[in-house]
Amino acid sequence: MANADCIVIEGSNMAEAHPVGFQWVMEAKKRGAKVIHVDPRFTRTSANADKHIPIRSGTDIVLLGGVIRYVLENDLWFEEYVKTFTNASTIIREDFEDTEDLDGLFSGYDPETGTYDNQSWAYQGEKDMLQRGLPDRDETLQHPRTVFQILKRHYARYTPEMVQAACGISQEDFEYLAKAVTENSGRERTTCFAYALGWTQHQGGPQMIRTSAVLQLLLGNMGRPGGGIMALRGHATIQGSTDIPTLYHILPGYLPMPKVGQDSFAEYARAIGKKEQKGFWANADIYAINLLKAWWGDNATAENEWAYHYLPKLTGAHGTYQTLMRMLEDGVDGYFLFGQNPAVGSANGRMQRQGLAHLKWMVVRDFYMIETATFWKDSAEIESGETRPEDIGTEVFFMPAANHTEKSGSFTQTQRMVQWRDKAVDAPGDAISELEFAYELGKRVREKLKNSTDERDRPILELTWDYPVDENGEPDAEAVLAEINGRHIAGEKAGEPLKSFGEMKDDGTTIGGCWIYTGVYADGINQARRRKPGKEQPQAALEWGWAWPANRRILYNRASADAQGKPWSERKKHVWWDEEQGKWTGLDVPDFPPTKRPDDPGDPSKGGAAALAGTDAFIMQSDGRAWLFAGTGMVDGPLPTHYEGPESNVENPLYSQQSNPTRVTFTSKDNLSSPGASSEGGDVYPYVFTTYRITEPHTAGGMSRFLPYLAELQPELYCEVSPELAEELGLEPYGWATIISARSAIEAKVLVTERMTPLQIGDRTVHQIGLPYHWARGKEAVVSGDGVNDLIAMNLDANVQIQNSKNSACAIRPGRRPHGAELRALVDEYRDRAGLVPAEEAEVDGAMGAPGEGPVDGFSPHEVRGPEEATAVPDGTPSMKEMNNR
Repeated sequence: MANADCIVIEGSNMAEAHPVGFQWVMEAKKRGAKVIHVDPRFTRTSANADKHIPIRSGTDIVLLGGVIRYVLENDLWFEEYVKTFTNASTIIREDFEDTEDLDGLFSGYDPETGTYDNQSWAYQGEKDMLQRGLPDRDETLQHPRTVFQILKRHYARYTPEMVQAACGISQEDFEYLAKAVTENSGRERTTCFAYALGWTQHQGGPQMIRTSAVLQLLLGNMGRPGGGIMALRGHATIQGSTDIPTLYHILPGYLPMPKVGQDSFAEYARAIGKKEQKGFWANADIYAINLLKAWWGDNATAENEWAYHYLPKLTGAHGTYQTLMRMLEDGVDGYFLFGQNPAVGSANGRMQRQGLAHLKWMVVRDFYMIETATFWKDSAEIESGETRPEDIGTEVFFMPAANHTEKSGSFTQTQRMVQWRDKAVDAPGDAISELEFAYELGKRVREKLKNSTDERDRPILELTWDYPVDENGEPDAEAVLAEINGRHIAGEKAGEPLKSFGEMKDDGTTIGGCWIYTGVYADGINQARRRKPGKEQPQAALEWGWAWPANRRILYNRASADAQGKPWSERKKHVWWDEEQGKWTGLDVPDFPPTKRPDDPGDPSKGGAAALAGTDAFIMQSDGRAWLFAGTGMVDGPLPTHYEGPESNVENPLYSQQSNPTRVTFTSKDNLSSPGASSEGGDVYPYVFTTYRITEPHTAGGMSRFLPYLAELQPELYCEVSPELAEELGLEPYGWATIISARSAIEAKVLVTERMTPLQIGDRTVHQIGLPYHWARGKEAVVSGDGVNDLIAMNLDANVQIQNSKNSACAIRPGRRPHGAELRALVDEYRDRAGLVPAEEAEVDGAMGAPGEGPVDGFSPHEVRGPEEATAVPDGTPSMKEMNNR
């Protein structure tokens, strides 16, 4: 980011939520970069930017789509880059139909299931050629079904006028943004985008990110210094917990979990990457074999398909919200919580606490007695009299956890950099690390099962489970890192750590717990511990920590050089082809086969890396190209398209299809949604609230509300409102306000501020309310306040199952909320006025639907829908009566 000429921060308050990383934005600004902040609120990031552009939450695709149109209409796209490195020239099948043809839908949509059959989104070409990544192409880009022409038609209606009508952004501000981005892109200059939860926590959030990717590819900003898209991870190792995952649908290194129906290892591996395709996913079988060998050692053999059948097979989505619905149906007996506080931090906190009350037992590991551990005695429902402690049968085991200074291990942060930290002090009392807890639990379970003859116990008993421990029983964290890195287990190198994933074999002679991390323990040295100061090494700082894969700092950096392998400019050089040495070299580790010449045509008959041409810079794609058009991987469309949020009171200005047709929700009397623009009842919840974090508290508060030093800095929940809204409703500065959604009602102190900008959308003024979400009701913390996530519905994105937290509907009125039974009466009063289904008529429904297709041919299941979702059809939005009947 320090090398960028323009930085657009959208969907993030980086200065406040990622203050350490923000120093590099300020460094870029010192060097002359232009910084633009697009956000509903004026924040600390805005104060440090050259310009703040207020936006109606949830309309980012319209804004970025408008910039895409601006780039295409004015021939500002980086032609040589686009033709060389993207799929712009690829021809799409004849039966593909765009949203322009189907008024907001793509071809293949099934209104009964709310899912797409994406066959028509595929490339055109002969089957054998398609499997080898060689589709039909028109390098002139003139064929009407080339990706380039489809892109132009798709975004033709995203005009500056449309941006103003949908986003509330003036045409002058739009032109400022478009010019800043385009003038700072090309051979000599690069623009960087950065986002966080302000993009991800939306129905359609993944497509917002995709829109920026399309734009960055058209401008030639991917794989180059100062370019790219930075996903700002909000915690110390959130990146690490997706690489070596805590997610239900992937295995380490982004290998997908097997699905029911993948009955053999060969079938599973081929679904990830075919041997005949281009690029490094052709070796998916090798990565998976090494993982299975790391887990089951000698018990994983070619004869038993590398213990593949020990892995569970997915039947649908099994994320946190699906698990909650199963809890409510008494389908979950026990629950482990490691560093989570769902009673506070997850959407629809009321339902979260209801679900916890259906458990038989729960283990909570944390530093303090967080609200999830004490929900049974001091939750909002206990206060209101809806529930009594004696009626809750959940047995809670609280186990104190060591914090990050009290244990050794690694952090993997925003830019994929793995950094090691050593234990500074011993943990107090009974507190232990997650590593020791999991290792000890595994030992005890294995001891319990040691005499078992039940076949289902074999995967546990046959695990490799032999980490060295110190005198206190703490496993050696570096031994785990070494296992993740991998090693040779046979042959002349037996016992030696692997140096790269290229050394992994498919014959069982190597193991590796996460193929993209191979090299972090090369030569038996903890590469993540390196701390060579930046002033003592070149700018890429390859000796500070270690970045996956292979310690390269910019992914797809082959694209930083032209088709001939020469840097696009001296100013932006990064890696290049050295003819004299016969290899790729430069300031970074080249993200390309090191000796493959730029003019190498590739050998399609071999597949994998050998099939890549010298210009196939995007080596993880099956055709070697960056995808402007994504025929697979996204369940809601191959091109980003604007849909209104699930509770929006604004009619979709682009299409009659109001909301994302693949949207996911759960039918429950406690998970009702505002009818939005589909009914006059939507005006009962006329305002939009968006949630966010601030610097002093930490997420759900387990690390901040219990500390007097931090609690003193932010003692209570507040809501940010504009002076105009405060005057309209009679909200007094520093007085109380009650915010009501279709789920619950909370109270907050009023902060009247010009940081909130009313936006003119058509003939209506849209007011947005800002709510930090760090507080909760409980008696253990130093400070308490209502939980903002109680207001949020479980409306999920179909691609990634993340909740829609950033643009929900609400009402707001002066004064404090009622207590006891009167609180639920208030919520029901607003529901009745909105015409929502009466609470006694709704049913909890936690059923799960059939899987769709997800990233890397994995899956993103479609869940049960609520009333509107079940009846939405292409020709319009159903009436409230139809929704209630359904």
